[in-house]
Amino acid sequence: LLEKKIITVLVVLGAIAGRLIACNNPKEIKEKQYYAEGMYLYQKYCQNCHMENGKGLGELIPPLAQSDYLFNNMSDLACMIKNGKQGKMTVNGKSYDGIMPGYNNLSSIEIAEIITYVTNSWGNKSTTYSIKQVEEDLKKCQ
Repeated sequence: LLEKKIITVLVVLGAIAGRLIACNNPKEIKEKQYYAEGMYLYQKYCQNCHMENGKGLGELIPPLAQSDYLFNNMSDLACMIKNGKQGKMTVNGKSYDGIMPGYNNLSSIEIAEIITYVTNSWGNKSTTYSIKQVEEDLKKCQ
């Protein structure tokens, strides 16, 4: 009888704990999905140049980690990912002049996921970048 009570209490406590863990709101779930997918896509498309730690490659490739350029040019990021970038840019007071390849095969959601990952990694803090925002940004590409 005591064993049944103990088992019942443990089952009830387990169910409560499970609900608390599973009770992420939809926004949190979306953020986690975008971040996780963005990490995968970053590793596939960006990490070879910008490195696993987001610090770039010396004088050649600018950092994404704690990058002033990243946050001062948020509306340009989708275009840069989709179409690439070449020419001079200044990141954290340091000048870079190189060529970043574009990935025009990426969908709007994939670009949103990459931006979400990059702007929330290595000390960067931002929000989930939406598909709608990416599509608006892509309309303004030059």
